[in-house]
Amino acid sequence: MEGGEAASLLGERSLGRVAEFKTYRRRWFLLAAVCLLNCSNAMLWLTFAPVADKTAAYFHISLETVNWLSIVYLLISIPFGLVATWVLDSVGLRCAVILSAWLNMMGSITRMFSVLKFLSLGSRSYWYLFIGQCLCALAQPLIIFSPTKLAALWFPDHQRATANMIASMANPLGILIANLLSPALVPEGKHIPLMLGVYAVPAVTACALATLGIHEKVPPTPPSASATNSNSQPFFTGLKMLLRNKPYIILAVCFGGGIGMFTCFSALLEQILCEKGYSNNFAGLNGALFTVCGLLGAFLLGMYVDRTRKFIESTKICFCLSALASIVFAVASRFRHQAIMLAITSSLFGFFGFAIYPIAMELAVECSYPVGEGTSTGLIFVASQVEGVILMILLQALTVRVSEDPFSTCALDQDGALDWTTPVLVLAGLCSAMACCYVIFFHTDYKRLHAETIGGDLVKAEDTATADVPES
Repeated sequence: MEGGEAASLLGERSLGRVAEFKTYRRRWFLLAAVCLLNCSNAMLWLTFAPVADKTAAYFHISLETVNWLSIVYLLISIPFGLVATWVLDSVGLRCAVILSAWLNMMGSITRMFSVLKFLSLGSRSYWYLFIGQCLCALAQPLIIFSPTKLAALWFPDHQRATANMIASMANPLGILIANLLSPALVPEGKHIPLMLGVYAVPAVTACALATLGIHEKVPPTPPSASATNSNSQPFFTGLKMLLRNKPYIILAVCFGGGIGMFTCFSALLEQILCEKGYSNNFAGLNGALFTVCGLLGAFLLGMYVDRTRKFIESTKICFCLSALASIVFAVASRFRHQAIMLAITSSLFGFFGFAIYPIAMELAVECSYPVGEGTSTGLIFVASQVEGVILMILLQALTVRVSEDPFSTCALDQDGALDWTTPVLVLAGLCSAMACCYVIFFHTDYKRLHAETIGGDLVKAEDTATADVPES
């Protein structure tokens, strides 16, 4: 081969690489639709948690029954989480997003039937509320898993992490909005219908955007090489590999438990605080600080780990600090007039706890490679839901009925208020135990980074060999 022919071949190869990939402006529309859908679903999940006492009084039900409106999300996500992973990988992103959008919208509308007076539902009104929550819960796994798939299929390498972060953080943003909006909309129980109507608006809007705006399963031309070729294992093969992977199992149990604890904290915060005289607005403020500081912590730690690649060290330190914050919160929440201390500890609990989330998901991929990202992160999500259900049931079982307290701000049901002293101390103890287990037992190699390094070296060697073809 002559030198000119070699240069021509190299040039054609380079041009082929450039022409092979393309990005489309509509990827930002898809990102916006998924963000709104993710945010709406989180708002629907925690609609009632910040105003649990007023919800119980309005529907003439117990606080435990109100809590089931949150627990049902966890229960349904356990079996449907694996189904959602299969739908995304086998049927495609478009079908998953549109299906989740319709489930989310139908759930939000069904909830509104519970407050329509002309239907005269009586005791059946709660079941419309519950069925609506079930439909929204079916949508959750599809929505939670979509950001990773969206970023991989529609965004180039240098935008993928940003797109994934924006779409994923829409979920805690929805939690933040619910913590602030529900107490503001429901100063009294009679305003519950208004709250349900307001929360249905984002769900209907997201459904319209997804249905009318998403037309393709994948872009006509992929944006990157990884969107074209995948070396991930098939779903069931990957599942078997994960169940035999000791570091992954430790990560799933510890990190899944951490997510379960954050779920319980978000869902039960108002009930924990009102018994000691703190208002719903203050509980909502603590939930907002918890989420905002968590988003800040995730952003800062993500930038740090991107530069240093210290995944394990960062998560171990943050897990320990979040455990310490949970202990301080558990003690402070048992006393009155500790608003400043509670606000600070809620902020720290969120800052260090939320910071673990994106890094732990990266670790799940690193320690389980070459299992697909959807499978490795999806199984952790299912584990977190299982542990969350167990924790919610356990913590409620540990509460003690107390007589009416003149300092309590809870809207009492017929059986009186609940004392949460034992449950919050148990929650702090479990968080500390999980942190210790993770620090002591979790060790792994960064398998994906190692594979990418080897692959990069091979490509460089191939390019060098091609460029150095001698003239004949």
